[in-house]
Amino acid sequence: MPEQTSLRPLMRDELLPPSRSNRRHLISIKDLGRPDVERVLGLARTFATSLDRDVKKLPTLRGRTVVNLFYEPSTRTSASFELAAKRLSADVMSIKSSGSSADKGESLKDTALTLGAYDPDIVVIRHASIGAPNVVARHVDAHVVNAGDGKHQHPTQALLDLFTMDEEFGSIEGLHVAIVGDVLHSRVARSNVQALVLMGAHVTLVGPPPLIPRGIEALGCEVSHDIDVIRDADVVYVLRMQRERMQAGANFVSSLREYTARWGVTAERLASGQRVMHPGPINRGVEITPEVADSPESMIQRQVRSGLVVRMAVLYDLLTGGPVAAVAPSAIREVA
Repeated sequence: MPEQTSLRPLMRDELLPPSRSNRRHLISIKDLGRPDVERVLGLARTFATSLDRDVKKLPTLRGRTVVNLFYEPSTRTSASFELAAKRLSADVMSIKSSGSSADKGESLKDTALTLGAYDPDIVVIRHASIGAPNVVARHVDAHVVNAGDGKHQHPTQALLDLFTMDEEFGSIEGLHVAIVGDVLHSRVARSNVQALVLMGAHVTLVGPPPLIPRGIEALGCEVSHDIDVIRDADVVYVLRMQRERMQAGANFVSSLREYTARWGVTAERLASGQRVMHPGPINRGVEITPEVADSPESMIQRQVRSGLVVRMAVLYDLLTGGPVAAVAPSAIREVA
């Protein structure tokens, strides 16, 4: 069942598995193989060359329609998906739940059916309930991209993080990544663990016991409750406290001040040369100090830039389905 949120809970008929079709979706990292990830990262490298051109727009998805459906607040994900589609010359329709028929009680199923009547090619959805992308995939004849569902999955964030690390280190194989903070409520952590392990990295989750899910080692990672272990990692990946997902009255930490004192990522806790990442938004002075967030070792702004080209790659890949890693920038074809 989906986690409970302030939104209307998904109904039983909405939770049925997606219908069988030959449409390709990106809903979870666990649905990808290593060749899939390598293909998307290769295409992202190709699209990255377009960012340095005077004219950055490509005709690749001319005539295609991308719908961005966001039921939760977002800056980086929403903006990068919209810009990615526009850079590829697609028509874009962006819908926020606030001010839409969702405020009047319309179900996700009926919203999906309404949008499906416009015959979109791709629907990008962010929703507070686990399983929402599957609902949309069942009721629209379009490719569906999960831009975050509850505390479940955020696959494009994991892909852009892989791209950022690969650009910095030249390979993900053998990297040691320490993910620090509120893992329990983080869809980013779950997707990143699966993606990093798939690509041959070593992952250690670090945080207070109440914020580390039981049995998460089954995903192929290690767990530590000692903040000092982050000094052994190549990359320290910092998570914020997901207070909006915590049940009222739950006491995961006694206070944010104590959390910062015991688990905050500071310059003193890092080793020389370590790289630091954060999916945003950043709570400066809570999970990470401004000194670390703005340091030369920080790759946070590079993650934002990576988000654009990786999401361009995802949109293109879903509509073509072919190997594109070795394609020259001038050879990227328009999707007929």
